[in-house]
Amino acid sequence: MPRKLVAFLMVAAFLALLFAASARPLAAHDIPSDATVQMFVKPAGNQLNILVRVPLKTMRDVDFPERGQGYVDFDHVDPALQESATLWISDFIDVYEGAARLPKPRLAATRLSLESDPSFASYDLALAHMAGPKLTNQTAIFWDQLMLDVLFEYPIQSDQARFSIHPGLGRLAGHVVIALRFLPPGGAVRAFEFLGDPGLVRLDPRWFQAAGEFIKLGFFHILDGTDHLLFLFCLVIPFRRFRALIPVVTAFTVAHSITLIASAYNLAPDALWFPPLIETLIAMSIVYMALENIVGGATVQRRWMITFAFGLVHGFGFSFALRQTMQFAGSHLLASLLSFNIGVELGQLLVLALMIPALDLLFRYVVPERMGTIILSAIVAHTAWHLMIDRYHVFSQYQIGWPAFDAAPLAKALRLLMLIVIAAGLVWLVFGYLWPRAGQTDEERAVRSRL
Repeated sequence: MPRKLVAFLMVAAFLALLFAASARPLAAHDIPSDATVQMFVKPAGNQLNILVRVPLKTMRDVDFPERGQGYVDFDHVDPALQESATLWISDFIDVYEGAARLPKPRLAATRLSLESDPSFASYDLALAHMAGPKLTNQTAIFWDQLMLDVLFEYPIQSDQARFSIHPGLGRLAGHVVIALRFLPPGGAVRAFEFLGDPGLVRLDPRWFQAAGEFIKLGFFHILDGTDHLLFLFCLVIPFRRFRALIPVVTAFTVAHSITLIASAYNLAPDALWFPPLIETLIAMSIVYMALENIVGGATVQRRWMITFAFGLVHGFGFSFALRQTMQFAGSHLLASLLSFNIGVELGQLLVLALMIPALDLLFRYVVPERMGTIILSAIVAHTAWHLMIDRYHVFSQYQIGWPAFDAAPLAKALRLLMLIVIAAGLVWLVFGYLWPRAGQTDEERAVRSRL
């Protein structure tokens, strides 16, 4: 046979094989776009049970036996389910008892369930489901329409220990939501919800662990928040001395702490229109501060009072950012909130330490102070104005109805108002009365006393 013909036939055979491979269904190897994972974690005696439910379509690179027109062969599917449970689930879950990492679990049971199966509504139902009857070949269904339920058993020293988990299941799909419920012995169920890979999650943190986590969250939140950085920038421009900025920044911190804590204790409105309203008001506060810098009406006495009012609004904004992270506080809600505020304060101090010398150099060597104040404030006002317009457009889409004036919302509003009034009085006492007197000379005090 001629050499060229042999080469041609080899190329043709290769292309035919390639075409045949590409024509095979790729569903088992495709990455799903979305997936929801349900998990229960329950320590009991010397054993930790973890129940997991994942869509079977997330189990890639595993061939599930089929019958008939491509339906799952339930009589021969167990080995593939066990392989999937190990390869795609337990290998990516790390569990810790205290600081000790637990060994790989025992695979106690696997089950296939219909997507409509309600067993994972509670731990007891899910556990009973794992011991119940399996689906049989009387059910004609394709593999990508099923759920995989798995029970893992970990040996532990005590169910009273502090447990942590790293559910690294974010690779199951392009967008993974993990709904985890922790059931400590004798305690209330703690619900968690993660997007993707949350890293190490302490299911029952100690107070100092929660505090450290929230200090870090507050510190990086202020550095990542454009709104709050612009607001701080407006505060710094006319007052580039730490002593002058102390009452202003402290008033802001006290105010946003009040509304942040009030929101965490459900004293804030929970209507859908409230978050876009707050976001609009935050942008409006930046516009106002920038315009006040431009017209030159900023004084320390006036600025700390206005900053206190705007800080109340910004505190609600902080609370929106914390909604997804409060689940990591465990039973230490107040400590976590105060720690978050400490982190915010540390972030603000870092920002001030960088902004003040930078503005001093700018006004000393580049542009005169008054002209520089106007230019910088105008840039901030322009940016915040566009933010305000965009957010108001979102807010205007909501229909705002009058609230029902019964006892519960009225009591909630009164408690919030009482907190605000008390805090405002304390801030005024310190920075409106005691702080100015502390900075006076003996001669100024004598003149003031005669008046």
